Amino acid sequence: MEFLSEYGLFLAKAVTVVVAIAAIAIIIASASRGDRSGGQLRVEKLNDKYRERANRLRQTVMTKSEWRDELKQQKKAAKKAAKSDDDKPRKRVFVLNFKGDIRATGVDSLREEVSAVVAVATADDEVVLRLENAGGAVQDHGLAASQLQRIKDHGIPLTVIVDKVAASGGYLMAAIADRFVAAPFAIIGSIGVLLQIPNFYRFLENRGIDFEQITAGKYKRTLTMFGKNTEEHREKTREELEDVHELFKTAVRSHRPELDMETVATGEHWYGTRALELGLIDELGSSDDYLMQAAENSGLYEVSYKGHEGLVQKLQGAMSALLEAAGLDRRPPLG
Repeated sequence: MEFLSEYGLFLAKAVTVVVAIAAIAIIIASASRGDRSGGQLRVEKLNDKYRERANRLRQTVMTKSEWRDELKQQKKAAKKAAKSDDDKPRKRVFVLNFKGDIRATGVDSLREEVSAVVAVATADDEVVLRLENAGGAVQDHGLAASQLQRIKDHGIPLTVIVDKVAASGGYLMAAIADRFVAAPFAIIGSIGVLLQIPNFYRFLENRGIDFEQITAGKYKRTLTMFGKNTEEHREKTREELEDVHELFKTAVRSHRPELDMETVATGEHWYGTRALELGLIDELGSSDDYLMQAAENSGLYEVSYKGHEGLVQKLQGAMSALLEAAGLDRRPPLG
């Protein structure tokens, strides 16, 4: 216990020093105005990518004559498709990717990608989002979900496909979809809210260290890391979490009204097969099969945005990660 106490004190000191240094570095970097702005939007036609990969294998396993015949058939099919395109525009499928973390840092790229797509796509097209997100902070994932809502507000069909996980804030995003596809063993659900924070009050008290905190407003600060937490503070925090949980359930229910919230909003998660039975998703499948099938009759365009991350953003990201690791970020995460 003595070792743990000393280690806790050392950790608190180390975090304080590092946070202070990072804050100073951010101020200096901001003042220098050395960060560049801007980013790059990239568009890749996946039809060509799939065709090239398949042809590479065909050329290896086929005889020379078989390969020549295959190329002829592909050229004929391409000419036929070109003629049909003159009569009727080919459906376009815009593919986006979102890999989440606790702060949903990919939302900055997502908002640029969505802005580009909604400026071009129509109700005859489709947006497919390949999502991998285990959830995190409320406001960050709420913003990510609102970006997907923009697609629906423009009348563009939205399909979300989950190969691995869409839990908590990730499910909040996925629930917006017109069509929700998940792999059989993908983790789905976790409609709940949590808050966890360490408390060093007894450790400091035993060493004669006082912690002073002055606030204006009865509930400006409830639970604290270094002061004594009261049952009143705990109850207020529970009320806040319950309110966030209700908002979470309301948001999901607005897109999936058939769900039995008493069953699915317990904070539990389910694998894809069970999630289908509960109505959390619409069908089972993988993003690879879905896109390869879509490529047969549609033009597939993968849209990605890569922003420039300046020194300030890097330092802020590092500081946020440090706070999260130390348990100093008090924002309640979904799930």
